Amino acid sequence: MAKLHGTSRSRSARSLWALEELGVNYEHNPMPTTDAKSAAHLKLNPNGHVPVLEDDGVTVWESMAINLYLADKYGQGSLWPSDPAGRADVYKWSFFAMTEVEPHLITLLRNRVMNAPDQRDEKAALAAIEALKAPMNALEESLKGKEYLLGKNFTIADLNVAAVMSWIPMMKLDLSAWPNVSAWLQKCLGREANKKVRGLK
Repeated sequence: MAKLHGTSRSRSARSLWALEELGVNYEHNPMPTTDAKSAAHLKLNPNGHVPVLEDDGVTVWESMAINLYLADKYGQGSLWPSDPAGRADVYKWSFFAMTEVEPHLITLLRNRVMNAPDQRDEKAALAAIEALKAPMNALEESLKGKEYLLGKNFTIADLNVAAVMSWIPMMKLDLSAWPNVSAWLQKCLGREANKKVRGLK
């Protein structure tokens, strides 16, 4: 049985979402991030982070790597494209989310939500919002005339990008300039598998 270490209040949520979408039988260890530096956990991930997946003798860390592994192993015919071009699109959008979107959202999260009020930098938050315009424009254009990033079907590409962007509603970031993105994100985050994960520890 697969085992996923990490609280759903962390990036582990995106891997829990993938497990639920794929219908994988798994055990969840809702370990808080504060325990990730323990000697036992460092044996699984020497970086001392969550999530970590253990699956049939394979140990994978980094949430995006976990999701790509899970989709490849368990998602044939569903979340994982059967052709190289489709898989290239999955990689492209997953890396796009990590490099073009997530760093700016983290800056926003820290300076609008997480940091103590006297430690917040509103200039940094505004700069992050400005920097998000280019990737949002790219996403908006790519979603024109499509239900999902790769076409008519929800894939791991949608899950990975939407999981990164799942902080947007909490920060009340205005997406009105990108109606395709707004509708797509709402549809993705509204999936039953994601809603179930949000109720986990």
